[in-house]
Amino acid sequence: MKIMLRQTARGLSVYVPKKDLEEAVIEQEKPDIWGGWIRLKNGWTLKLPDMAADTPLPITIEARKRAEEN
Repeated sequence: MKIMLRQTARGLSVYVPKKDLEEAVIEQEKPDIWGGWIRLKNGWTLKLPDMAADTPLPITIEARKRAEEN
């Protein structure tokens, strides 16, 4: 799914245009985020593509939603 990732005063935020959803990032696998997963406040976990650590934000990227863990 296409998402927009941006830095806000409160931290990282993700906007999903097709769902008109904006959520804060509450956990991330890697310090520079790229190539790892992020967890949103609503419970979604998204896998981000590999990109350079100095990639500027905001950016629109293709992310994959991970299956929910039970």
